Amino acid sequence: MITKDEVKMVTTTKAPAIVSLQAPKDISIDHIESELSKIWDSYRDVGGNGDYPVAIRATTFTFVVYEPEETQQLLATLGFYTGPVDGILGPATVQAIRAAQKAYGLPRSGKATDELILHLREDLARKSLQNQGTSESSSPRNNTLNASSGSGLADAIATANPCRIIALCPTAGEDTGVQAQVSAYCPVNKRGSTTLTCCEYITLRGTESALERVSGLVTELMINDLPRFLWWKATPDSNHALFKRLANSSTSVIIDSSCFGEPETELLNISALMEQGIPIADLNWQRIAPWLELTAATFDPPERRASVREIDRVTIDYETGNSTQAFMYLGWLASRLQWHPVSYKLEEGDYQIKRVQLVGPDHRRVDVELAAIPVADSGDVIGDLIALRLDSTNEKAACKTVLCSETGGCMRMESHGGAQSGLVQQVTPLFDQQTEQLLSQQLQRGGRDMLYEESLAIVTQILKLKLS
Repeated sequence: MITKDEVKMVTTTKAPAIVSLQAPKDISIDHIESELSKIWDSYRDVGGNGDYPVAIRATTFTFVVYEPEETQQLLATLGFYTGPVDGILGPATVQAIRAAQKAYGLPRSGKATDELILHLREDLARKSLQNQGTSESSSPRNNTLNASSGSGLADAIATANPCRIIALCPTAGEDTGVQAQVSAYCPVNKRGSTTLTCCEYITLRGTESALERVSGLVTELMINDLPRFLWWKATPDSNHALFKRLANSSTSVIIDSSCFGEPETELLNISALMEQGIPIADLNWQRIAPWLELTAATFDPPERRASVREIDRVTIDYETGNSTQAFMYLGWLASRLQWHPVSYKLEEGDYQIKRVQLVGPDHRRVDVELAAIPVADSGDVIGDLIALRLDSTNEKAACKTVLCSETGGCMRMESHGGAQSGLVQQVTPLFDQQTEQLLSQQLQRGGRDMLYEESLAIVTQILKLKLS
């Protein structure tokens, strides 16, 4: 538990810090609420006299994270990572990965390779055998973290919204029930601040069946009368019992379609969930916001506004590996211009070109080409938009537009000819924006995004043409 001396150290240091009111502590699942109450009661004794910052506990929303990826869990268990297990590959987790890679004599790439995971699993199994029959209590020594190393979700979200975060971490192997941990973290943002804005963390680990058994407990842990967000970091499936229960209890289900292994199939699944009344928010949709905004802005001038209806040729280039951004952009464009899809076919080849034909309200045929462009380094997000071209078979129409990213994606578009007579602009995309920043924005925004839903409805019509 944090002491008065530690509060002084945190609030007077030059570098912002992350205060841990409680480092991760193993407890019984029946004692989660009582343990959290103890944390806040103890801290009230520290800061209640007005000499030290007052901590504000969860008052805005509950955020449930389904985290099937085990890297952060392994790093935390083995002592490489000391922050909250939130599933975010932030600076603190990257630093922990590099530390583990150094310890095991591996290249320090900062990425969780299969070789690293194997070493972590073997190390954990070996230490579990050595420590059989012993138990270790949480150490209070590491209760401050430099802000430069980051604390993942708490650093990005709790600064604006004190919330309760429930992390669900499915494990493989024998079903031995559910293990629970609680912790509390408070980012310190301003020197002399009289308030610490804090997040409560509840981490539940167990097999899929074990977590399903306590799904009722998870919904009880969601704070009443406040928004409830579910970040499902796997393929959403209405037949998955845990997903179904949590989704039906949530204000919004957050996904990231950039992680889809089978983009077209999974986009159809998302559409089906929305038809069932489950509100979906896609972080990948946020990443294409600059493309949508700049497209709209290019047709704001009066001399171009009328010509937008002349567009009947569209080319969209995206990084190979995931077509969701390309489809979502097309869905948005078609929904705004009232285009209706009539055919869809795939051409084999280097660019895996997808050809979509649509019809406008004036019966004008619109031909669309989606091309998957191989790139040397796709980064953390697969399938980012590279460039797009809007054109018309009417050579007198003032609608020729080429938008491209900072990666120099205009080259292929300009090779089509005619770019010089049109408008060429560079987009500053959001693919470099950290996932935790996108999450923070989504959690503050909340509610349904009708523009996204209308765009996905068009995408669904296109993808169903392929099946027919």
